[in-house]
Parts: sequence; structure tokens; C-alpha cells
Amino acid sequence: MNDESPSARAVPIPEGRLNRLARIGGFATQVAGNVAMQGAIQFARGQRPDLRSLVLTPSNIQRLTNELAQMRGAAMKLGQLLSMDAGDILPPELTDILARLRSDAHFMPPKQLKQVLINNWGKDWLRNFKQFDVRPIAAASIGQVHRATLRDGRTLAIKVQYPGIARSIDSDVANVGALLRASRILPSHFDIAPYLEEAKRQLHEETDYAREGQYMASFRARLADQPQFQVPEFYPDWSTPNVLCMSFAQGRPIESLEHASQDTRNAAASHLFALMLRELFEFGEVQTDPNFANYLFDADTQQLVLLDFGATRITDRTVTGHYRDLFMAGLKNERAALLQAAVHLGVLSTDMADRHRDRIAGMLDLSFAALRESAVYDFADTALSDRMQAEGMALVQDGFLPPPVPMDVLYLQRKLGGLVLLATRLQAKVALRDMVSAHL
Repeated sequence: MNDESPSARAVPIPEGRLNRLARIGGFATQVAGNVAMQGAIQFARGQRPDLRSLVLTPSNIQRLTNELAQMRGAAMKLGQLLSMDAGDILPPELTDILARLRSDAHFMPPKQLKQVLINNWGKDWLRNFKQFDVRPIAAASIGQVHRATLRDGRTLAIKVQYPGIARSIDSDVANVGALLRASRILPSHFDIAPYLEEAKRQLHEETDYAREGQYMASFRARLADQPQFQVPEFYPDWSTPNVLCMSFAQGRPIESLEHASQDTRNAAASHLFALMLRELFEFGEVQTDPNFANYLFDADTQQLVLLDFGATRITDRTVTGHYRDLFMAGLKNERAALLQAAVHLGVLSTDMADRHRDRIAGMLDLSFAALRESAVYDFADTALSDRMQAEGMALVQDGFLPPPVPMDVLYLQRKLGGLVLLATRLQAKVALRDMVSAHL
């Protein structure tokens, strides 16, 4: 879940397919009107109107950001997926919009919240609580989180799903996809269809709070003997399909550790990388959302608190095997085997232009050379990440079209990328080579 941002405010969630469609249609009409007016002005001045520049005006960008933030649900999730997985090939203006969506979720007004809780718990629900904070402590694309204390003494974190979100998923995704296509914000060569389907699938899973509660309980049991981690306890007695209840976890944002000691920063990053490798190679269950807000640090217990299991995926064992082959070949510096594993994962394709294939192979070589050469990787040194980013941008500028990578691989890459960003933020030093080798 995203911590509530300074720009977040109480805004009613639009309910009903027609209402939500009308909002998107209204926005599209506004944009079309602005484009027509500005195009006529440019034509009158003897200028040739450029459709893309007319669409991507500051006012239209702000309108789109506000509209998607207020819609939440599919609109925000699609934006987040595109931003995380395809940001390198999208226009900078659209990337900025989607990045803002990861932090600018609004929340329900108290009246709408009360009605949702009445629908789930009955009209006398408040009598069971000593205290219920109406102002949410976090808000995101699917729901918002409140702190409350029951009369039996339990302090809860209560995730309340926005009304109508689950019912509107398929139509919302289709409508937002149509809007993005019609606006011509997306590059003409970019195929948004796989992202539309994945947004639907992931949203249907994330609105299943019973499923999330089961994964929370599963991770809590798996990590019960790992004192470095804390996982909230799932409370099924107060949970419903639209309300998820768990024990309240105290802690401060994980990124606040950038001011902690080097040892503390190293330990936090190391624990999270080790956990991801266990998720991939041992559990077969991976929490794929790399949002920093899904981690807290409890200074009193020195524990990392793990939150939000809605994006947990069962990883295909075939994909796991290909990752094991990739890591093994990379650490042994067996280039032919490394490239073959990359083909199996979909990162490389025989259909690619030779120059694109060679550049991606070079990027893999760079990554594993860094892993082989030092037992401890220093994330404070950004030379490699800067080089990789430059290589990626060079691919885009050369007209590179990413191959159809399996969604399991995309999600694992997204999780790994999120951990790399966090470790870089913390300037941590992590013994990655031995960590990976232990699973091979």
C-alpha cells in the first residue's frame, strides 16, 4: 500500500460501470476539444499542428493524472504496470503521469467509508470498537487502511476495498486502454494488449481479500523462525471479501534507514535479497510488488515488517529452473549457457536484430562480471546501473521492441528492480554472490 501522500484528499469513488465510463468519456471529450481548439489556433498562425504535442499539454497531463487517481482500481493499476514494466519505452510525459499515480491515491470520504463497513459488518459495527480512526493511514489503487482497536484489546490494521472496484475491473481496463490508444500518448509500435490483460488478472486477484489473507498467513508461517522479519497476523473473524483485517504493525518507512548506520542498512538490504531468493527457489511464492511502502522497519525489535500480499504469485517451476540456469552460467562465466537461459526466459529472442541481441548480451555480461568480481556488491557505486541505463536507452533510440516476455519473468524482474532501487537508496553493501550461489 502507498503511504498517504500530501496531495491525497477525500474524494468519493465513482461507482457503477456507466458512471465510470462517463468520467473517462468526459475526459476524452475535454481533451478532444482542447486539441481541436489549439490545432485551429496553430493552423491560423500558419503552423502545421502536431497531434502528439497537442495531446501532451501540461493541462491535459494534469487532467489525466487527476482522473486516473480519482478512478483508482483498474485505472491506477494499469498505470502502475506500465510505469514499472515499460517505463523505458514510454514518452517521458506519460512516465511522469504514471509515476505520480504510485503516490497520489486519494481516499474515501467518511460517509462512503461508513456505508462500506455497514455493508460488510452490519449497522452496529462501531459498538465492537474502542477506537476507529476514520482518517486512513495508507491508500492505494484497491483500498485504504485504517487503524482501530477492538473491545477485546486487539489493535488492527483494516484494509477496506473501494466500493465497486471488483465489479468494474474488466470494463475499466478496456475503457482506459481505449483512452490511451485514442489519445496517441503511447508510441505507435507499443503493444498495450498484454498489459491490459495482466491488469485485469492482477486486479481480480488483488480484490480477493480472502486470497491475500491466506498468503499473509502462509508467509507468517514460513518466516516464523526468522527473527529478522515480522508478518502481521491475519484475523479471519473480522475479514470479509471486501475487508481485510490483520494485527497492526508498528514501524517507520524502510527508506528512512538511509540515515541509519552502515551495518543496519547492509542488514536490511541483505535480508530482503535473501528473502526474494528463498521466495523464488524455495517457496515458489513471490510477493511481486516492489513498492517501498510494503516494508517497514521496527526500530524497537530491529525487524523488517512485511506488508501487502495481494500481488503474491505462484511462480512457474519452469521459469524458476531457467533462472537457476541463468545464475549458474553467469557465475561460472559460461557465455553460451548464459545466452541460452536468457532465450528460455524470453529476455533474448532469435527474431531480434543482431545489434539488439549483441547489446542485451553485453548487458548480461556486465551484470554477471560485477557479481563474479566481488563477494560484496556495493550499491553506493552506481557506475554499473548508470551504464545499464545508458545501454537500455540506446536500445530504445535504436528502435528496439521488447520480445513477449512471460509475465512471471516480468514480475520477477520488477521485484528485483525494486530491491536494487531500495539497496541503492540505502547505499547498502550486500554479499550477493554467496547468496545466489547458496541456491544453485
